[in-house]
Amino acid sequence: MSRLLDQPSGGRTYAQSGVSIEAGDEAVERIKGVVASTARPEVLGGIGGFGGLFALNTKKFREPVLVASADGVGTKLEVARQVGRYDTVGVDLVAMLVDDLVCVGAEPLFLLDYVAVGALNPALLEELVSGIARGCRVAHTALLGGETAEHGGVMKPDELDVAGFAVGIVERGSELGPHLVRGGDVLVGLASPGLRSNGYTLARSILATSQAALHELAYEGAERSLGDELLVESVIYAPTVLAMIGELAGAVHACAHVTGGGILGNVVRILPPSLDAVIEMSSFATPEIFFEIQRRGRVSADEMVRVFNCGIGMVVAIEAGVADAALDVARSAGVDAVIVGEVRPGNAQVVLT
Repeated sequence: MSRLLDQPSGGRTYAQSGVSIEAGDEAVERIKGVVASTARPEVLGGIGGFGGLFALNTKKFREPVLVASADGVGTKLEVARQVGRYDTVGVDLVAMLVDDLVCVGAEPLFLLDYVAVGALNPALLEELVSGIARGCRVAHTALLGGETAEHGGVMKPDELDVAGFAVGIVERGSELGPHLVRGGDVLVGLASPGLRSNGYTLARSILATSQAALHELAYEGAERSLGDELLVESVIYAPTVLAMIGELAGAVHACAHVTGGGILGNVVRILPPSLDAVIEMSSFATPEIFFEIQRRGRVSADEMVRVFNCGIGMVVAIEAGVADAALDVARSAGVDAVIVGEVRPGNAQVVLT
């Protein structure tokens, strides 16, 4: 082999430095099937190339606007690591991405993931990517590709982080947002059975004070452990919101994905300067885990709504006359929904009653 030193065998290898090419090859083989299960008709080819190919349907859209999002699942991954189960956090990743896209009325098209590990465990990666693929199938979104990086010597062998990038499409002029919101609009809340992927740094500091605590009951009278409670996967709302948009003919005005920043920090993002969102907190059910966080950490109600979704993962502003129809659409899609408030004259504040 020209221009390289002729060194004897037995020297330092990539594997000894912390990166296994063989494990990487095995991981790709393991996930090929689950990735293929997410394919849409627009996907060209499979994984293994230097880029994913997606043929844009220009016949469906006259003036297509692409919408992009990037996110991760935060320190919920630490709970997954301590419990030793990664089957739900992939769904969380998809939810964080596609539910941002649909807030502007975009149909999610495809998603790419990035996984960083200390030492590559092909079975663990397969579990994680299987969850991502399951979420993509729910969202009708192609898992177009991704990257797995083994950071030997930098991350601990059992450390893992995951992020994702998603692209959607919307017809120009039909984007949802504050410009459509009107006084008298009704606010429909889509239920969240758990924390989704937000506020885990606070939740873990209060509840998961040791690894053993994750195997105890989540709270008095609970039917599952704290670890299982904290790993409840996020509901993916995008198909439900798209169904509302499709069936209610322009009556859907805006959506707020309740993620980091809680109810207060996200609902305010759909308000024009002259209107308030008035939300009645007693109108929706709050899962017991939120009250447990309050009890154990003596967390104020004000802090809770600044950090957590408290039981509502998406708020949709719609014309009042179609409120019942909107609830029917959500429930038909298998998502619990309830009217949580309305839009009134004000100065772009979220008012909780």
